[in-house]
Amino acid sequence: MQIKSRVDNQILYVLLSGELDEHTASYTRITLDELFGKNTFDRIVVDLSELSFMDSTGIGVLVGRYKKMKEKDVPIFIANPSTHAEKIFRMTGLYEIMPKIV
Repeated sequence: MQIKSRVDNQILYVLLSGELDEHTASYTRITLDELFGKNTFDRIVVDLSELSFMDSTGIGVLVGRYKKMKEKDVPIFIANPSTHAEKIFRMTGLYEIMPKIV
């Protein structure tokens, strides 16, 4: 798992690359919490174009970050989901809480 980020116009952009599963969940959780804790932005866009795999543990990581940011009124949006991620987000209804943007 690789995580890249940048802030532009009060938006935190995060690119997740690789697999988000039980082996990478802890690293991903810690890294995202550090990025999200900086709080110099008013929304977050998570780019999943390079996410090759995600299981239920990965879903839990994203939902957990969503809950933390909801408390701070910072919405999370999903951009460029891979085919695999798109299927998971549609099946689980995650787009209801983290909308897909184009």
